[in-house]
Amino acid sequence: MTEDEKMEVGVFRFSVISDFINAIQMARSERRRLMQDKCARKWRIPFSEKTRISNGTIRRWIRLYTDSHGDLKSLYPQDRSDQDQSRAMDEDTCGALIELKMQKPDATVPKLIEQMNRLKLLTPGILLNKSTVYRFLHQQNLMNLTEYKPVDRRKFEAELPNDLWQSDVMHGPKVNVDGKMKKAYLIAIIDDHSRLITYAHFYLSENLVCYLDAFENALARRGLPRKLYVDNGAAFRSKHLEYITASLAITLIHAKPYTPQGKGKIERWFKTVRSRFLTNCTVATLTELNADFDLWLNEDYHQRKHSSTGQTPFERFTSKMHCLRSSPASLKDYFRKVARRTVAKDRTITLNGRLYEGPVPLIGKRIELLYHESAPENVEVKYKNKSFGMIRPVNLHVNCRVKRDKNNNPQIHVNSTTSYQGGKLWSSQGKNQNE
Repeated sequence: MTEDEKMEVGVFRFSVISDFINAIQMARSERRRLMQDKCARKWRIPFSEKTRISNGTIRRWIRLYTDSHGDLKSLYPQDRSDQDQSRAMDEDTCGALIELKMQKPDATVPKLIEQMNRLKLLTPGILLNKSTVYRFLHQQNLMNLTEYKPVDRRKFEAELPNDLWQSDVMHGPKVNVDGKMKKAYLIAIIDDHSRLITYAHFYLSENLVCYLDAFENALARRGLPRKLYVDNGAAFRSKHLEYITASLAITLIHAKPYTPQGKGKIERWFKTVRSRFLTNCTVATLTELNADFDLWLNEDYHQRKHSSTGQTPFERFTSKMHCLRSSPASLKDYFRKVARRTVAKDRTITLNGRLYEGPVPLIGKRIELLYHESAPENVEVKYKNKSFGMIRPVNLHVNCRVKRDKNNNPQIHVNSTTSYQGGKLWSSQGKNQNE
């Protein structure tokens, strides 16, 4: 399993245990009920045919995460001891089973196994059992559909500020950008308890880069939420966002498709923006639009008493400041992308078409590169969770003049009278030119 796949599994495992990790106070009966719900639920587990998680497995994940003091890598899977051995069903058997099920949609699992054996559709050495076939068919959505049951939807509100944030994107007005009219998108995040807008801003796109900018600003201004509730858009389904939230111990929750009721508060606020702000907005540029919007948000919406809470959003949010988790001082580092590379024998590392010089001790090692796309020149190197500092782009003109002395120290000849040794310039007479 690759490091990226291990990261995906670790993020999934955190999403399962996050309710236990982030709970401020939880009675034993509530904890037992929550555990039963998670064990009874059917999950889409990355790189696994299983759909259930046992009580013992969840407890083990909680223990690993707690003992590591919140290190997400403690939830990464270990390499399997049977990595190169065959699994329960091979590709040919799976294909034959799917085809047989499509031909006999009403056949039960035992009947399918019997037919597979009778028609000799099994690969030699493969032995089917009911649980394996059931999990596989369920994963392929080939089991019989259950009859419709009414959905129990209830109005809810988070108990404390920053317990739950809701986030979404609204299509806004067109603005003038270099003489062309382009649509603006309002990316907003609302605190469920107080209805305070932790951050909102108009952008020219709703992509991941814009959303992460809004999310980072919200965290820097209002602290860390325990849960973030979003829909299923491309930006919200990004692995990068999942890794950021898990690293900050934030539970990322995705709404069920075609069920906007769960995001009722942010949708209701968008309606307020359209009726109370956009109807009176006559600006032409994106900068003017955001300037007027910030003024309306802070002097009107945040100071106006909310009909549901009886308080202004600002008063309700700040009334329980002791409950808030502050953002880490290194918050910006959590938003860096992670890439993995092997340092070449000539110390070079290639990242996004750029060539960098790696540390000598890491030649031949598989390392992690952490960087912001907006600042590709600032790249930090990590190996086995230890930082080796920032690396710099390769200067081919300097490297062509590098020679090594008998102690393997770099020696660069700058001209006929000076040389570069041990990080200093020296004259032909032995005088340090840096002094």
